[in-house]
Amino acid sequence: MLKNIPADCVRADVASPVGTLTLLASKEGLHAVLWEHERARPECTRALAAVPESPRHPVLARAKAQLGEYFAGRRRRFDLPLVFEGTPFQIRAWQQLARIPYGTTLSYAEQAARLGDAKKARAVGTANAKNPLSIIVPCHRVIAKSGALAGFGGGLENKELLLDLEARTASLRGRARRRRPARRSSPSRS
Repeated sequence: MLKNIPADCVRADVASPVGTLTLLASKEGLHAVLWEHERARPECTRALAAVPESPRHPVLARAKAQLGEYFAGRRRRFDLPLVFEGTPFQIRAWQQLARIPYGTTLSYAEQAARLGDAKKARAVGTANAKNPLSIIVPCHRVIAKSGALAGFGGGLENKELLLDLEARTASLRGRARRRRPARRSSPSRS
């Protein structure tokens, strides 16, 4: 995940209802939103040691403010410069994630169909699992075809929390999710 960190990259931590998130940004834009367990991996810890903290960096300050608004139910769409680093297929999958409306869900097969081939649902799931901009690029809105929660880099409890937050906010504003995902017990990633 942290293979191509630019020399001007900086970081900041943000407290949230899903734990402390670490944001990475450069002058180009936001590169990553890291979960606590991702930060704890030895390779990530080593990479982050070389990245200075800079909570006042303009991109990081905007990202922190917008995440705060999102968790408070006051923001439905993020307006940040994003840096996508991945294969062409991964980038297309992540761009498709960014188009999923707030408060709605779709299946991996539906996301794959939007990319041109519904049979590539597994490839979409693998690409989503490598999404470095979790929450901002909402991979939590993709669920199993059955409606069950399936995999999420931040854990299924956090996926459920994010979906519930969006459902509550959307229903207050007259817009509910298409379907209510069933809780799934296996801890796979999305």
